[in-house]
Amino acid sequence: MHNKFLYIWIHQTGSMKDLTIDHALRATWQAVSKMYNEEAKNYDLTMAIGFTLLSIDPKGGTPSTMLGPKMGMEATSLSRILKNIEEKGYIERKPNPNDGRGVLIYLTPLGLEKREGSKDVVLRFNEVVKEHVSEEDLHGFFKTMDVINKLISDKKIYIKTTNN
Repeated sequence: MHNKFLYIWIHQTGSMKDLTIDHALRATWQAVSKMYNEEAKNYDLTMAIGFTLLSIDPKGGTPSTMLGPKMGMEATSLSRILKNIEEKGYIERKPNPNDGRGVLIYLTPLGLEKREGSKDVVLRFNEVVKEHVSEEDLHGFFKTMDVINKLISDKKIYIKTTNN
């Protein structure tokens, strides 16, 4: 694992036995998030806005009700981001012809441009990581992430009992 945090952790503790999985995940995600936010500034974006733009279908738009679950985001937080990017001219809302109460979110030409910048940033990150991590290690990483997600979704980590 090529991670500055891991090096510091091992240096301070003398071993990996004290390193917890959740701590490694959180520390790495915080580093990635900080890196993305710093890079997003170059495009007059934030990581959250970039992620939102990438989650919107660039051709057919995306129903607003599908966007939150697709992004794993609460409706309140998503509403704030959508209001913000609509004010910036990145998206427009149109009635959903298949659902009279629904709204489709479409990218504007400026939104498409910002989406491309976001996509380039994500692709660059992936390219550089792949240059430094073997295909076998990357496969093991994704396999581990799948196992963790399955354990969580199947509620295999914390099992509720009637006594809880």
